[in-house]
Amino acid sequence: MNNSGAFTQLRPLSLLRQLSNCSDSTCLQASSNSVSWSIYLEQGKITYATHSVEPFDRLERHLRRLSHQIPLLSSEVRVQVRLMFEPDVHSQLIEDDSNSRNYPPEYQAISWLVSQQHLHSTQAAVLVQELVKEVIESFLLIKEGSYELAEPLSRMTKICRLDIEKILDRCQLRLQNWQAFVPQISSPYQRPYLLINSKLENQDLPKLQPDLTTWMKGFSLCHLAAILNQDEIQLARNLYPYILQGAIILHEPDPPYDRLPKIFEEQSLFSKLISGLVDTKQELSTTVNSYPNIPEEKIVPVQRLPQISTPPKENFQEPTILNNINPTSQRVTAATVTAKKVHKIVSVDDSPTILKEISYFLENENFSVVTINDPVKAVLSIIRHKPDLILLDLNMLGIDGYELCRIIRNNSIFQKTPIIFVTGNKGIVDKVKAKLVGASGYLTKPFTRAELLKIVFMHLA
Repeated sequence: MNNSGAFTQLRPLSLLRQLSNCSDSTCLQASSNSVSWSIYLEQGKITYATHSVEPFDRLERHLRRLSHQIPLLSSEVRVQVRLMFEPDVHSQLIEDDSNSRNYPPEYQAISWLVSQQHLHSTQAAVLVQELVKEVIESFLLIKEGSYELAEPLSRMTKICRLDIEKILDRCQLRLQNWQAFVPQISSPYQRPYLLINSKLENQDLPKLQPDLTTWMKGFSLCHLAAILNQDEIQLARNLYPYILQGAIILHEPDPPYDRLPKIFEEQSLFSKLISGLVDTKQELSTTVNSYPNIPEEKIVPVQRLPQISTPPKENFQEPTILNNINPTSQRVTAATVTAKKVHKIVSVDDSPTILKEISYFLENENFSVVTINDPVKAVLSIIRHKPDLILLDLNMLGIDGYELCRIIRNNSIFQKTPIIFVTGNKGIVDKVKAKLVGASGYLTKPFTRAELLKIVFMHLA
C-alpha cells in the first residue's frame, strides 16, 4: 500500500485492516481539522495510539478510573506524572517538529509508572488498551484528511500488542451505541447543564443523583464519567431522557475538544461504518465501569519493562488480567461518590485583570472564588477563608509565589490543600522549584477556560 496519501473521503477502517497484514513496525500518522492521530503498530498489532487533543487529560481520566482499584495511583502520583512528562505548549511544538515518530510523552509516563511499581505490567496493558480504544473510536469518525506511514524511531519497550480486528469491533460497537443519541448528543465532549428553572418538577428527575447534579456545570460527559467512575455511554443513556424533555441542555465542547470529529449524524454513513457488525440491539448497559472484565486473548502482553520487581502475590494474581484488576472491587458510582456542593477557591495575584479573568471562568462552574490582590496580606486571608484550592501567581511585588507557597505549606491546615502556580514562566527550572516548595500543579499564562477547568478538575474532582 502507499506510504502516504490525501483523501476527500477517508476510509480509516480499511486503512487499519490493511495494516493488520503488515509485518513491519510502522507509525500511521493521520491529520484532519488540525488534529493529528498517531497509531503505532508492530507486526500487524497495535502497540499504542494517541491524538494531539489533550493527551495528558485523556491519560488522567483513565488513571483516575484505575485509581479506584489501585491505591498506588494516588492523586499525588498522577500530578507528579504530569509535572514530569507533560510538555508545555512551546516545547510540544518543538517536539512535534523534530521527534514526531518517537513514542509520545504520555506513553513514556505509563512506562515510568510501571518502572516505579505504581502499576503492574498487566494493569498497564489494560490502561493502554483503554486509551487505544478511545483514540481509535475518534479516528474512525474522520471523513477528510491526510496520512503517512513512518518508521518509528523510538525503541521503547512495548507494554502490549493489541489485535486490530478486536479493537475495531469494540470501537464500532461503541459508535453504534453513541448513534442512538444523535442528534441530541453529537460528541462525548459536550457539556451538560441542569436547568434549575425548567418546567419539570423535581419529582420528574428521580434518577439524577445529587452528586451528579453538583458536577453538571461545565464538565463534559467524558469528565463527568471519570468523576463518577462510569462509562460515558451509560452516563449518556441516564441523561438522555432529561435532555429530550429539556431539563438538561448540552453546550458544545470547549476548545480544543471542538476540533475532534463528531459522531455521525447520517444513518446511511454510519451504516457503512458498521457494515457486518453484530446485531444493532446489543447494548453496553451492563458496563458501568470503563474497565470491565477483559478476556485475556484481547491483550497480548509483551516483555516486562526494566527495573520492575514482581509485586507480592497477594496483591497481583497471575496470569490473567481479570484477576489483576477486579472491576467490581470498590466501584464508585453516582450514589457513592462524595462531592461538595460548592468548592471554595482562593486566587492570589497582583493583576486585577488576571483575577477578573479567573473569576469569570470559574464563578459559573459551581465554584466560589475569593480574589486577593495584595500578596502580603494573602496568608491571613487564606487562613480565614480555608479554601479547597489555591491559585497562586508566581511573580508578585512584595513577596514571590515561591515564598508564599512555602509559608502556606508550613501551616498544618494547608498541608494537603492543592496549590496551583499561575505564571508566565515556562522553564523546567521554575517547575522544579515549584515542586520543591510544595506546589501541586502549574498553569502557564496565557491560559484558556478549558485549561483552567482541567487543572481544577484534576485536584478537586
